[in-house]
Amino acid sequence: MYQDRIVLTSRDILEKDFKIDTRGYRPQEVDKYLDIIIKDYDEMNSIIRDLEREKKQLIEDNIQLKQEIRNLKTKLEVLSESDGNGANNTNADVLRRISKLEKIIYGKE
Repeated sequence: MYQDRIVLTSRDILEKDFKIDTRGYRPQEVDKYLDIIIKDYDEMNSIIRDLEREKKQLIEDNIQLKQEIRNLKTKLEVLSESDGNGANNTNADVLRRISKLEKIIYGKE
């Protein structure tokens, strides 16, 4: 993904030849600096590969979690529809219904 945005490879940096003037840079300094650049560049590429793998895993996890949410919503809808009137029954609702039924049954007798 990021590879197309990077102009130089570590090999390009390693194989770069500088022209030397009479007042040019010291080749040993340039080589040391290029070694540091190469090391950093390789590390950056390693980090990018790790992040790409992590991103891919996170995308797969996200897709899986979205599918689980869809499945749970479907189950919830099925359970709500099987209730008859669409209301969710809790223990308190069941106890209230039993209490009303007891009043009706025992109140009439």
